[in-house]
Amino acid sequence: MLKKLLQQLRLWLKIILVNKQRREDQKEMRGSAASPGIARGKVFLKREPVIEIVKRHIEDTEKELRRLDNAVSCARNEIEQIYINAINNVGEKAQIFEAHLMILDDQELVRTAKDTVKREKVNAEWAFKATTDSLIDVFRNMDNEYMRERAADIRDVTARVMKILLGLEPSDFSKLTEEVIVVARDLTPSDTAQMDKDKVLGFVTEIGGRTSHSAIMARTLGIPAVVGVEGIIEGIKNGDILVMDGEEGCVYINPDEKIIAQYNHKKKEYEEFRSQLRELVGKESTTKDGIKKELAANIGTPQDVEAVCANDGEGIGLYRTEFLYMDRDSLPSEEEQYEAYKVVAERLQGKPVVIRTLDIGGDKDLRYLELPEEMNPFLGYRAIRLCLDRQEIFRTQLRALLRASAYGNVKIMFPMISSREELLQAKKILQECQEELKEKEIALNENLEVGMMIEVPAAAIMSDVLAKEVDFFSIGTNDLIQYTVAVDRGNKKLADLYTQFHPALLRLLKNVIDNGHKAGIWVGMCGEVAGDPQMIPLLIGMGLDEFSMSPASILRARRIVRNSSFTKLKEHVNHVLNLSSASEVEKYIHNHISV
Repeated sequence: MLKKLLQQLRLWLKIILVNKQRREDQKEMRGSAASPGIARGKVFLKREPVIEIVKRHIEDTEKELRRLDNAVSCARNEIEQIYINAINNVGEKAQIFEAHLMILDDQELVRTAKDTVKREKVNAEWAFKATTDSLIDVFRNMDNEYMRERAADIRDVTARVMKILLGLEPSDFSKLTEEVIVVARDLTPSDTAQMDKDKVLGFVTEIGGRTSHSAIMARTLGIPAVVGVEGIIEGIKNGDILVMDGEEGCVYINPDEKIIAQYNHKKKEYEEFRSQLRELVGKESTTKDGIKKELAANIGTPQDVEAVCANDGEGIGLYRTEFLYMDRDSLPSEEEQYEAYKVVAERLQGKPVVIRTLDIGGDKDLRYLELPEEMNPFLGYRAIRLCLDRQEIFRTQLRALLRASAYGNVKIMFPMISSREELLQAKKILQECQEELKEKEIALNENLEVGMMIEVPAAAIMSDVLAKEVDFFSIGTNDLIQYTVAVDRGNKKLADLYTQFHPALLRLLKNVIDNGHKAGIWVGMCGEVAGDPQMIPLLIGMGLDEFSMSPASILRARRIVRNSSFTKLKEHVNHVLNLSSASEVEKYIHNHISV
């Protein structure tokens, strides 16, 4: 009897110890949701070798220069092959590797490294790293998150050249033999592009943000991703089991049966949800009570149009033209711009294409323009201010836009307008360009719509005056929020203050929409808020006419529109506008008007 009792006690103790170990092994970690989807699988831990570059004195500098030329050439060949493969896997997102090739083709970059080799008689590795490190620092210290993430592209290219110089093998995710979830400190665009979708169930990184190229490509490939999970590398090992939620930004290491069951159910629901969204292709974006909304997309290049069409976008609400001006040594010609605008206008086959004029300055600098250094470039010489001052640049772009307007439903939009005087001057220059083209008998749409962005509080407050001068407004919430609440949107320490739920912002939005409608013009929105599932019902209730967002968000937004009643949401808006804090607004939306 006693022996049997002791055996039971030992069994219970063993069960207690096993459960205790399971609880210790099981960890919940959080990061930023980068690409939606649920995944469960075995961990493949990517640990990059620490590459230590030692500065060495070299007598035979010609040999070092040949080594550097060879490494750059080999890196270019590798990237070209990745680019070819990426075109098949991620379509237009493969242009990332065009940028990588441009970095290697930057004669100034390579020449500076070579000059360092010759001047200081040092090894090629050290010279190249010293040169690229300074360029990485420039991007890393920019205010804008998107531009900061571009430092990762330079690091990717630099690491590839370094590995060739040092005789190290590059990372290759195309040779995985089993299904895994990749965990890494960071992933380069090259890593992501080479991932086998049949083997990589998802990935988790310790650093990075939603705007990193690896995150963008994960969304394109349909691979769930969570980024910015601090401490993930130290808390995990190869073979651990991981459950990850790319929608909520949650990661569970060695989860128990309860968590696994919960996420299996959630994954099934998510897959059913995605299937339901695809059924909305070709359907009207109309509320239950018959109010039509236009769901358009934001794009940066002509190649992005395919994603718009694939997601049944009803037009382009923002074509960011500044990307034509970046990653090059001189201004794009009128002909080059005309072709880039024309191909988009033709591809949309009569659907609206709202093209924003050059928005350079602030966080987007062009070396060849030699813009002045400013204490606060976001409040300085940028966008329409630069264009009105450097009219030769502005007129070249306007002529290209007007010529492209003959091939589709092109609309022109001026950014960063803060006064009526600026708007009238911009319109006057546009009219002069129209007359110039007509005299030369060049085809154009003489009745194209002209609008402006509302992204400065001054413009929002004076929207009743400005509405009389344009055919439409497009609200740029990214800048409007930061200017309204005086918070840099890239400052993580103040992230809680940068919120779309701030009552002051909501009152400005309602004011702009109402003033636009009183003047008989339509009002759209092209900032991130336009695609926010929490905000869309509120914006419907405010009467917003057009929502422009990431192509991948369009069908989800259509579902919200079709499940909404404008009449009911309008009543909720009246209540929300009387709330006094962002937390109250968010709570009310969650409890009363989420669709």
